[in-house]
Amino acid sequence: MRRRTPVPARLRAPVVALLAALVAASAVLLGAGSAEAAGYRYWSFWDGNGKNWEYATQGPSLLRPDDGAVQGFRFAVSEDSGDAAQPRRAPDFGAICADTPAKDGRKRVALVIDPGTAADAPDGEKPPAPRTACAQVAPDASSAEALASVAKPLRYDSSAMLCAISGYPKSGCGEQVSGDSGSAKPSAPAKTTDGQEKADGQEKAEEGDGGGPSVGLLVGIGAVLLLGVAAVVQARRRR
Repeated sequence: MRRRTPVPARLRAPVVALLAALVAASAVLLGAGSAEAAGYRYWSFWDGNGKNWEYATQGPSLLRPDDGAVQGFRFAVSEDSGDAAQPRRAPDFGAICADTPAKDGRKRVALVIDPGTAADAPDGEKPPAPRTACAQVAPDASSAEALASVAKPLRYDSSAMLCAISGYPKSGCGEQVSGDSGSAKPSAPAKTTDGQEKADGQEKAEEGDGGGPSVGLLVGIGAVLLLGVAAVVQARRRR
C-alpha cells in the first residue's frame, strides 16, 4: 500500500494561514452586510387617496394640495419609504373636516398627525397622542403652510427637512438608528431638495439595500472562497 507523504511544515503553515484569513474575511464581509440593517428616525409624509395612505412623492413645502385633500405625517423609525410606518388614523376627509364649513376663497385640507409609539421616540421623550386637524388656508397654500396653520411650532433643518411638529421631538432630525443597539448616529436619510425622503427604488439604487449583504459582498465572499480552495489544491499537488 502506498503511504501518503505528510505535508511538509513549510507548506502546511501557509495553508493554515490562508484558511484562517479566509474565515476572517468571510466574517468581516458578512458582518458588514448585517451592520447596514439600520433605520432612520423621521417624520414621513403621506397622501390619502380616500381609503388608503400613499407615500408622498413630493415634500410638504412643494406639494400644493387641492381642496378636500387628506395628508398624513407619521414619526417613526424606518429604513426607507418601502417600510415606512403609515399614520394610524384613516384618511377620512369627511370625518376630519366635518366641523369646518367651506368658505369662499379658502380651501380645506384634512391632516392626520401621528407622533408614533414610545419605541420610536428619542431617548427621554414621550410621543404625544395622534390627532387630526382641518386646515383652512389660501387656495395656493402648500402642505407645509397647511400644517403650520394647525400644528406650530414646526422645526426644519438647513435642507428643509421637517424635523418636529408641535415641538416633537425636541431635538434631532433624521438621525440614523443602529439596528443592533437602537442607538442614534448623526446621519440623515436620503432626501430630495425640498426635504422629503427619496423613494424606495431611488434610495436603494444609490445606497444599496440595508436588509442584508449586497451582491458585491456575496461576490467578494465567493472570490475569497475560491482563492482558499485553490491554495489547498496547489499545496496537495506539491506533496
